[in-house]
Amino acid sequence: MGHRARSSKESVTFHLQSCRKGGMEDEHEPPLQPRTQFQGRVLLLTICAAGIGGTFQFGYNLSIINAPTSHIQEFTNETWRTRTGRPLPDHLVPLMWSLIVSLYPVGGLLGALLAGPLAITLGRKKSLLVNNIFVVAAATLFGFSRRAGSFEMIMLGRLLVGVSAGVSMNVQPMYLGESAPKELRGSVAMTSAIFTALGIVMGQVVGLRELLGGPQAWPLLLASCLVPGVLQLASLPLLPESPRYLLIDCGDSEACLAALQRLRGPADLAGELAELERERAACQGRRARRPWELFRDRALRRQVASLVVLGGAVELCGNDAVSSPRQAGVGRRGEVEGGGAGSGREPGRLGLSPLPPSPWQVYAYASAVFSQARIPPEKVQYASIGTGGCELLAALLSCVVIERVGRRILLIGGYGLMTCWGSVFTAALCLQSSLPWMPYLAMSCVFAFILSFGIGPAGVTGILATELFDQMARPAAYMVCGALMWTMLFLVGLGFPFIMEGLSHLLYVPFLCVCVCGAVYTGFFLPETRGKSFVDISEELHRLNFPGVEPGPRVDGPEVIWSTEL
Repeated sequence: MGHRARSSKESVTFHLQSCRKGGMEDEHEPPLQPRTQFQGRVLLLTICAAGIGGTFQFGYNLSIINAPTSHIQEFTNETWRTRTGRPLPDHLVPLMWSLIVSLYPVGGLLGALLAGPLAITLGRKKSLLVNNIFVVAAATLFGFSRRAGSFEMIMLGRLLVGVSAGVSMNVQPMYLGESAPKELRGSVAMTSAIFTALGIVMGQVVGLRELLGGPQAWPLLLASCLVPGVLQLASLPLLPESPRYLLIDCGDSEACLAALQRLRGPADLAGELAELERERAACQGRRARRPWELFRDRALRRQVASLVVLGGAVELCGNDAVSSPRQAGVGRRGEVEGGGAGSGREPGRLGLSPLPPSPWQVYAYASAVFSQARIPPEKVQYASIGTGGCELLAALLSCVVIERVGRRILLIGGYGLMTCWGSVFTAALCLQSSLPWMPYLAMSCVFAFILSFGIGPAGVTGILATELFDQMARPAAYMVCGALMWTMLFLVGLGFPFIMEGLSHLLYVPFLCVCVCGAVYTGFFLPETRGKSFVDISEELHRLNFPGVEPGPRVDGPEVIWSTEL
């Protein structure tokens, strides 16, 4: 074992020297230019293959469930009538629907807890591939649910696509962050947010009445999540695994070098190989951290605090309450349609229900604002597509500028702008009965709020677990981050209608406080990681966690590379 580890290290050193020498000799040779361009395409293809079956699925399955709301409720009611000879009791119709939709974040929580062991045992790329098993099973259940006359198949399918989303939301940014060069790491990791927003928009478009949003096509609409999964299964096996996983976790230097050459090209590997070797030496002889161990280690104090505070802020900042697609249609006066008989909703109330609401019921508020701005009810679904388009545009903009302005500026600016637009939004709600143009101002604030969220918190927060934690702690950090995200998402969905009822037009005041706290914490406690290697980031965080104590000298031995296990 020790001999193999020494051979691996000697192989890395030999190739490092070869790259330095070869890079100096062949620096100006024309034949390398087409090859370098090809390597850039490999990285781009890796991003697309990981994203289409990863966070794209999260956004897509998040939004497509909104279009067939009334059709699935009718199917549930008819199925119950066929089985029992009488219709489903009125008070159970919205409760059954809430259960169907709520199983998605429950599955997401399970997937987040599963992502860490999968990423360690199978690797980043294989975890994304195996994750498609849940998608195939869910699509099969959705597609045959009406023919089988079983709404339980829809419930199980929602649970399975939630598990798939929970795994991909954690493994994809980990895979891309470890595969990207440090000068592009932020932009590459931001593509996870881009694919999430793209999935939301595509789900909104496919769910239109003119496409698959009709009463007969809803099983096909739900089963369409199979298409992105098949695309990933066809493309991702042709692309390389994370070089860091291959070298640090597996101790396979030859596979690491082959992956790097495919992702970068052979002319610029010297510096990155040296950094990888430093990182491997720092992690040598250690096993993968368990999630609860992160909270007990003083050396990870700043990292864990940043993960919890900013991870919680991105879910509690109010974006989910003002943006994205609706769960049910909103009538001309703002009352929610499609809730079923006996749902307990009163005319003029914005989606309130005496029953425990589903996590996505908070999305009805944006549709209510559009309705108050005199947008015809049949056109509200098209205005909702605009909210998803705003988030996609903001994610694209953030991907372009993140390596120029840094992570901290985007987070502070994003939360600051959200505080500004949220304050104007609150004032517009308070004055909407006094001034006829206030609903239009509120609608403008909805789009501005979403743009501000997408530019900063939406994408940057997902990079934190990659950049703030080393190779041994990163999977556990993503497990903590994912569990926090799905739990917060469920709690916001559960509590938002009651906040609406208790605070009325001032309902956004608690969310504004969260935005202010997110900006203040980022400004005072979050270090900038732009353009830094993982080793440099670890050393800076060590100085922050232990003020006045410099990191001790690194020990290169023992030479044995212990396998990591959770």
